[in-house]
Amino acid sequence: MTVTTSEATTGFQPHRWRWPALAVILAAEVMDMLDALITTIAAPTIRQDLGGEESLVQWLGAAYTLAMAIGLITGGRLGDLVGRRRMFLIGAAGFTVMSLMCGLSTSPELLIAGRALQGLFGAVMLPQGLGMIKEMFPPEELGKAFGAFGPVMTISSVGGPILGGWLVDADLFGAGWRMIFLINLPLGLAAVVAGMRYLPEIRLTSATRLDLVGVLLVSVAAFLLIYPLIQGPELDWPAWTFVSMAGSAVMFAVFGVFESRRARSGKDPLVTPSLFRKRAFSGGLAAGLAFFSGIMGFALVLTLFTQVGLHYGPLKAGLTALPQALGAVAGFGLAMSGLQERLGRGLLQIGAVVMAAGAAVLAVTVHLTGLDLSPWQLAPGLAVAGVGMGMVMAPFFDIVLAGVDNHESGSASGTLTAVQQLGGALGTAVLGTFFFHLLKSQWGFGPAMEATVWAEVGLLGLTLALSFLLPRRALPGGPGH
Repeated sequence: MTVTTSEATTGFQPHRWRWPALAVILAAEVMDMLDALITTIAAPTIRQDLGGEESLVQWLGAAYTLAMAIGLITGGRLGDLVGRRRMFLIGAAGFTVMSLMCGLSTSPELLIAGRALQGLFGAVMLPQGLGMIKEMFPPEELGKAFGAFGPVMTISSVGGPILGGWLVDADLFGAGWRMIFLINLPLGLAAVVAGMRYLPEIRLTSATRLDLVGVLLVSVAAFLLIYPLIQGPELDWPAWTFVSMAGSAVMFAVFGVFESRRARSGKDPLVTPSLFRKRAFSGGLAAGLAFFSGIMGFALVLTLFTQVGLHYGPLKAGLTALPQALGAVAGFGLAMSGLQERLGRGLLQIGAVVMAAGAAVLAVTVHLTGLDLSPWQLAPGLAVAGVGMGMVMAPFFDIVLAGVDNHESGSASGTLTAVQQLGGALGTAVLGTFFFHLLKSQWGFGPAMEATVWAEVGLLGLTLALSFLLPRRALPGGPGH
């Protein structure tokens, strides 16, 4: 079955195999979620086995999220150009092969390269799913289809760290940490085979040529920022690291100028320049960068603190983070119970305050107990922080997208998702570097963890301040749906 947008608007026919196709799309989302979460738990064990510098544990996450951030918008455009089913299958197959490469890696460099390639193929795979859902389902079923993402993502976020810890500790077939990547093989192969059977081919009749120069400019700009942040501490911040970060700002500026000129000439830009003239959208990007940087950076530091500082095993460390995941489920549930519609932007702001309060409780707990900590003592602060996190994430995308025009919603959604991934890479680099710097300065694990948590509170304060730039409410059934 091949569907074009012109057919969809003149006589919509629901896809016969839409529910099995939805299951295939959700399986791809689960693979991405697991790979984003599992690696953080396994990072200390991987470094013990493969060797490498401290930056290895940062690059394991940052290489994946940075590559995905760079590739997401491009991946969506490729689906428009050559067909979403085809690009989904290419992405899923490549993701599976790169998972095998990661699982068989014999050096830190090979593993990091595999993680980056995983992220790129994930960026090709994931954008296709949402586009296909809108074309496969009739309007009266769209809510149910998109509603399936919440429970699946929630279960993945709760189970991911626990599964990762169990796989490392269980040492199945003597594979150790490698099993966290090899588990993707049956999932990926099933997604490819089922995708060939059930996914429809969808192509936009109005799609234009890909903005390859824009892709190159934004890729270089992001790399010039992240690389020195991670490598700088190990090299004692040589002059080139600061030159690189300054060069990043220049490249982002060049990217903006190029995209504006491309739009004025009537060509399709990678990112619609008019978006950045909207205070709500620019504020949303900044708030998202601060918020998601804090989440991913904190996840890395918590793993290092529990496994290296408190000497927990991988499974125990994964279970320690469980209260935060369950709290996030509770916060998301509160938002979906009607609070999101009633409070709008206020729910996001309350969530930021609640999350900051939970982080503060955690910092005080670490301060009072030092390294004599049990998972039960960490649980209250983590649980409260999780509730706040769920309350922020539930309305975030819809609130930000309410500030853009309908014809900009596609570009805005892709840009916002890419910034979410870029925030993950940036947070891993910044908070991870901050934590390692304090350890090298003889602070000890307890004080270093405490200071990093307060840095996370600062990022949440910045998120709260920037949230006042956002629209007060999401649009009913708006572009986020």
